[in-house]
Amino acid sequence: MAQYKLDELDRKILRLIINDARLPNLEVARLCGISGTAVYQRLQRLNNLGVLHGTHYDIDAEKIGYETCAYIGLFLKDPERFDKVVEALRKIPEVVECHYTTGSFDMFIKIYAHNNHHLLSLIHDKLQPLGLSRSETIISFHEAFTRPLCIDSDAAQQQ
Repeated sequence: MAQYKLDELDRKILRLIINDARLPNLEVARLCGISGTAVYQRLQRLNNLGVLHGTHYDIDAEKIGYETCAYIGLFLKDPERFDKVVEALRKIPEVVECHYTTGSFDMFIKIYAHNNHHLLSLIHDKLQPLGLSRSETIISFHEAFTRPLCIDSDAAQQQ
């Protein structure tokens, strides 16, 4: 996978929009001491390179009735079916993340359910028919924190 080397201006722009994705480009430009056009061009380039993947709002799942958050390790009967399983998982709205993993799981997913009963029905009715030999579920009591990747980390600076 190709890597893009961020310069200091890229980092400054990213720090600003990570903290507030709704910050207008002209305000980002003012804070960076450059033109609005330059900010727009930088953001377009970062989008085109795949560094940025658009913007989104974070939804508080509990406030809209999804009280159970779970992480599920999936063991496939036939690991050659990865692509078909991923395609089927995309069609389950409650599945919000899917990862290929190392270790004992073939895949690892994050899923939201209204409650434990709903989670059980999702596992039984929607996940098991995908060709699982078994699954392991971890229920999250509460998300302590979540944050975007820090672009000032040592790894980002070494690029």
